Amino acid sequence: MAPKKGAPAEEKVQLGRPGNNLKIGVVGLPNVGKSTFFNAITNSAVAAENYPFCTIDPEESRVAVPDERLDWLNEKVKPAGKTPAFLTVIDIAGLVKGAAEGAGLGNAFLSHISAVDGIFHMIRAFTDPDVVHVEGEMDPARDLEIIHNELRLKDVAMLNKYIDLNQRVIDRMGGGGSVEDKKKKDEFAIVVRVRDWVAKGNDVRKGEWSNKDIEVINSQSLLTAKPVTYLVNVSEKDYARKKNKYLLLIKKWIDENNPGDKLIPFSGVFESNLAALPDAAQRKAYTEEMKVESAFPKIITTGYDSLNLMHFFTAGEKEVRAWTCRKGAKMNEAARSIHNDIADSLIQVDVMKFDELKAAGGEAELKAAGRLLTRSKDAIIEDGDIVYFRSGLGRAKK
Repeated sequence: MAPKKGAPAEEKVQLGRPGNNLKIGVVGLPNVGKSTFFNAITNSAVAAENYPFCTIDPEESRVAVPDERLDWLNEKVKPAGKTPAFLTVIDIAGLVKGAAEGAGLGNAFLSHISAVDGIFHMIRAFTDPDVVHVEGEMDPARDLEIIHNELRLKDVAMLNKYIDLNQRVIDRMGGGGSVEDKKKKDEFAIVVRVRDWVAKGNDVRKGEWSNKDIEVINSQSLLTAKPVTYLVNVSEKDYARKKNKYLLLIKKWIDENNPGDKLIPFSGVFESNLAALPDAAQRKAYTEEMKVESAFPKIITTGYDSLNLMHFFTAGEKEVRAWTCRKGAKMNEAARSIHNDIADSLIQVDVMKFDELKAAGGEAELKAAGRLLTRSKDAIIEDGDIVYFRSGLGRAKK
């Protein structure tokens, strides 16, 4: 039945678990450069030896999300401290063909993927005789198929397990039953429909689902429901010359199988060499010599965005800070990123739009122009808003 004229549109439920502290996992075959990437992006010391299962336990690190707006606010306000938004990155050991049936250490690694909210799918597009390819010959399209098939097979297995456990109960209910029985039958029917979709070779995230469907899907923690960003690891030489013989093949596969997904080329060797340099001057000289910049800022912001995250700012004498929230969050939901008490007692919010603040030159000039906005706690917060939460606790955060 169509909604009544003038009725507010139903708020779309998002795939994935709710919350702001979301994680993205680095996934791929063994020896594609995942740990080299992780070492460089986090400056940590995960083992990166050349054998398939050197990373058994997932390694976790937080990386700063670059944002020039935060840098501008910091220069303008000159606070005692500056805190960026963060993206949590998990290094997950390599999957192999047959992982869904337990090959390699498949079941353990697939459970690690289940625990993250998004995927950096890394594809090898470099040749190196010293780094063996687990499948022998180089074939990026085959490698992409292997990972996607393993994730889909695991989803089908998890959904079949749910169906097997509940089939008899649903059959006994027949055509009647209580409201609770109808709810269980509806949920069962959705699971069967999702299983059939995935069994046909589709990812859950590419389906058209109602809010009711998505609520059931989210309860299942399915691997193919997670957003994917493709990272193509090329040689340092190819990265510097911006050419690689496998890139068009990989892009063609993505366009045919998962249109709209982002592809970012990078070089693990280049990023590793860059991260190893001791100071900013030497890193600048290296990028000028190679005539390329690090791909990490783009990778981090793309991964952050793929999780449907954004950030707003607070700015005061003590600190300028970026706070993470989900896109489409209301003011009171965003305030919860800072403290539950602020959210629970929120009255209204003073808001400055970043572009207007920058154009005005400062807060005093913006106020003089009448552009300091007041919003209710149910208003939607927008990316880049600089906010002052007014709550029952006083002027809660500046």
